[in-house]
Amino acid sequence: MKVLVIGGTLFIGRVLVRNLLAGGHDVAVLHRKDAHGFGPDVENLTADRNDPDSVRRAVGSRRFDAVFDNVYDWERGTTAEHVAGSARACGGNLSRYVFLSSVAAYGDGLDHRPDDPLAPDGHPIAYVRHKASSERALFRMRHQEGLPVVTIRPPFVYGPENPFYREAFFWDRLEAGRPIVIPDDGSRFMQFAYVSDVAWLCERVLSAPAAVGRAFNVGNDRPVTQLEAVRAVAAPAGKEPRLVMVPRARIEEAGGSAMGPDNLYFGEYWDLPPITMRIDDTRRLLGFEPTDFGRGLSETYAWYRSQPKRRPDYSFEDRLLAAGPSQSLH
Repeated sequence: MKVLVIGGTLFIGRVLVRNLLAGGHDVAVLHRKDAHGFGPDVENLTADRNDPDSVRRAVGSRRFDAVFDNVYDWERGTTAEHVAGSARACGGNLSRYVFLSSVAAYGDGLDHRPDDPLAPDGHPIAYVRHKASSERALFRMRHQEGLPVVTIRPPFVYGPENPFYREAFFWDRLEAGRPIVIPDDGSRFMQFAYVSDVAWLCERVLSAPAAVGRAFNVGNDRPVTQLEAVRAVAAPAGKEPRLVMVPRARIEEAGGSAMGPDNLYFGEYWDLPPITMRIDDTRRLLGFEPTDFGRGLSETYAWYRSQPKRRPDYSFEDRLLAAGPSQSLH
């Protein structure tokens, strides 16, 4: 197949492009830079994906069999209009338009199935409303124009080359012998997806007739609590984490940020109200089986050990831990 990957130079996109090349596909990458690191076998198209006219000019007369739309502009936001514009700019001869959405599209709640309602257009969090409204726009195009759309909804994606300060946040502290802050009692649920599983599913839906017109959840088969997540991350490092429970209200009063980069107290974006999902349909229809969490973390830790070491700023955590009573766990 002749395939266009919108994005493709970071994390999920990098794994996906490598997999597509290994599968014998003819691959082009569309992003804002003049070059990528994949070598001459991957065509480079330069455009701002938030500008459909820019995408249309970059695509030109090229015709693709499939498009993977897997980039979100965290600074400006990527709206439903941007996504629909990109889909139209890629022409009408597609066999697949695969949109990388998120479990966040559900808005909130536990154990979501793909046919559950998505968050409303007026949701207060931009990322949530953009992902949900983009999916609605693409499925309208499916019904009105025949767009062969497939959407994929992962939870927290982890793995080698993660650009977010997530798994490495905890490994830096474990290797420095530092305590790890646990908000409240650590009972908030989280769910994870290994980066290779997300890329596998993206490629799988290219050839699965049952995929067209559907949304698929992809991730581990069960959520874990924050406490369980931190202990799982610590396991491949061979270290027993020193966990200190701090009331979330006190963290917020001290200026703690769940998003970072300043005053980050937990993995970046990881201390959020829980949204979890079920993967039954993805297993049944596409033969998906998630990578074991421990194995995925071990592979990620091996990559982490190969990277230059950060010099984290621990001053906020030091002030937080010195400010009042907290509960230690071992």
